Amino acid sequence: MNRFQTNLLAAATGVLLVCSASGFATTTRGDYDAVKTRADTDYKTASDTCKSLSGNPKDVCVAEAKAARVKATAMAEADYKNTPKARASAKNDIASADYDLAKQRCDAKTGNDKDVCVKEAKAAQVKAKADAKATEKTTIARNDAASDKRDANYKVALEKCDALAGAAKDTCQADAKSTFGK
Repeated sequence: MNRFQTNLLAAATGVLLVCSASGFATTTRGDYDAVKTRADTDYKTASDTCKSLSGNPKDVCVAEAKAARVKATAMAEADYKNTPKARASAKNDIASADYDLAKQRCDAKTGNDKDVCVKEAKAAQVKAKADAKATEKTTIARNDAASDKRDANYKVALEKCDALAGAAKDTCQADAKSTFGK
């Protein structure tokens, strides 16, 4: 890995760490726009550096720059939207970018080694996309289950309030609504 590639990897890692440091916290529109702008700037810088190369090293360099930009913007968008669908979409975009990069790296090989390399890259992409789909469905199921539990507990709390009368009942119902977000 040359010095440029090391710097590009460090920059992309930094952007990803900033994006993922918040975990699944929602980011603001300003944060999202800043990450996108930084990713575009880093991509342009990386692309300019790639111009001095030729052949497969140039193709790999460009693919690395594109992959870094896709990763940064996809994660920023997922953090901004903060939905299971957005996270799955980001993981799919990243898997595709990683696949494109791997294919470029495979082009330096020949014969069976190249065939195996491409198949491994495709398998990694399929696995990443399947994992993204599974994670999305699991997250949605967990959210639905949590909502069902909250609704059931709210109904229990309201039922308990029925034993009261007057102001005590009104207070009990208000507490139940605030406790269960109704």
